[in-house]
Amino acid sequence: MKFNFLRKENKVVLNYEGAKAYTMTPAEELYSAVVTTGLSDATYEKGNDRLARIQSLIEKNDPEFVAKLAVYARKDMYLRSIPLVLTTELAKQVSGTDLVSRTVDGVVQRADEITELLAYYQLANGRTETKKLNRLSKQIQKGLVKSFNKFDEYQFAKYNRKAEVTFKDALFLVHPKAKDENQQMIFNKIVSDMLETPYTWEVELSMLGQTKFASDAERKSAFKSKWEELIFSNKMGYMATLRNLRNILEADVSSDAMSKVCRYLSDEKAVSNSKQLPFRFLAAYRELKIIDSPYVSSVLEALEDAVMVSARNIKGFGFETSVVIAADVSGSMQKSVSKKSKVLLYDIGLLMSMILQSQCKNVVTGVFGDRWLRVAMPKSGILRNVDAFYKREGEVGYSTNGYLVLEDLIKRQEKVDKVMLFTDTQMWNSTGSRNSFEDLWNRYKAIAPNAKLYIFDLAGYGRQPLDVRKNDVYLIAGWSDKIFDVLNALEDHKSAVQMIQKVVL
Repeated sequence: MKFNFLRKENKVVLNYEGAKAYTMTPAEELYSAVVTTGLSDATYEKGNDRLARIQSLIEKNDPEFVAKLAVYARKDMYLRSIPLVLTTELAKQVSGTDLVSRTVDGVVQRADEITELLAYYQLANGRTETKKLNRLSKQIQKGLVKSFNKFDEYQFAKYNRKAEVTFKDALFLVHPKAKDENQQMIFNKIVSDMLETPYTWEVELSMLGQTKFASDAERKSAFKSKWEELIFSNKMGYMATLRNLRNILEADVSSDAMSKVCRYLSDEKAVSNSKQLPFRFLAAYRELKIIDSPYVSSVLEALEDAVMVSARNIKGFGFETSVVIAADVSGSMQKSVSKKSKVLLYDIGLLMSMILQSQCKNVVTGVFGDRWLRVAMPKSGILRNVDAFYKREGEVGYSTNGYLVLEDLIKRQEKVDKVMLFTDTQMWNSTGSRNSFEDLWNRYKAIAPNAKLYIFDLAGYGRQPLDVRKNDVYLIAGWSDKIFDVLNALEDHKSAVQMIQKVVL
């Protein structure tokens, strides 16, 4: 491996608030940018700017690291769009090896990712002629040949939509070889537009929605019966159930149906297999709070149980390890993770900090803005606690004075083992004092030489308040509960970049 983990000189720069900051290695910066992007506008950086920065970082990184990061982002961080971007951009840089085809094989986990990859390839390569995809990277083509062999008729039919690139387009372009007679029949159906429409819950509800009813009461009764049928038939997956909780409650389904829904939501195996990002549970929780149903409380509790299932997989810290967890609630954190989401970076910081603190036995928690405020957080009711913080929004102000967390420890002469900040990293000193975050950490290390600082980067802007490769300072980034796997690795002296290095293509 030829990864550039360390550089001889660390370039001191300014962050978006004009405070002293450090650049990261190309590998660290690409990792941070990738796992914290929804390819939407961020407070300091427009979506297209983020994409342009990722493209330039790909050129600066070892191609094999880029490939492994793409697979890591898809399989471990549950991201879908950005791995396709990495793969396509990698194909511009690499030829003569099978690296890109292996990457394609790793990132394409759903049938529609075949067409999404080709759609981005078309966009990234500026194809505007009639045959927009008449020239395709041979390695992407080879990777997609394998991808075509992964899926059955149901999976192709489920995602067979009218779009810029269709499965028929992809088939003619990629020329996959059928692995058996049955698959050749599927390919023939794609070509002739004869894929059998899958009888999914979406189709069933759509058909019902087009039905004319004699009265509203009859319509309501029909939808109630249909939702109950779907619930008991197990046709809806975990994500579908999570996203339709409001519809199910408003349909006024039976008590038995609601009991089954709640059991499913909190089932440990179902939660683990669903690979939901933790903030999805928070979004569902908020959606239900305005619903008038006697079952709402039980569903909210099931969602709390689901989040705790994620938390139980985290290796926390026992009574012998003292921890300080600080969540950034500054103004710049009041930004949604994507254009369609109501969830903010503010929410993710609080949610992740509460998930982690629920597994720590000796922990101080709090929030920082203009001020640092210690707030004792209960171990249970994680979603409820996050939501409760909206009533306290603005209580500590809107600056990003993260240095106050350290200043408080110094004043108290309090020695702790681990200081953990969930932040967009744009920390500064709004009072005009020259005390930088780095200065305070150096002073604190004189008091507590064994202390470690963990910066959970939630925005990926590429600037850190201090050098993350020395003085027991560590970088972790992302919105998935898998970031705590990185924390575990750091405890074993392995960085996030080193974890990605171990990905098998």
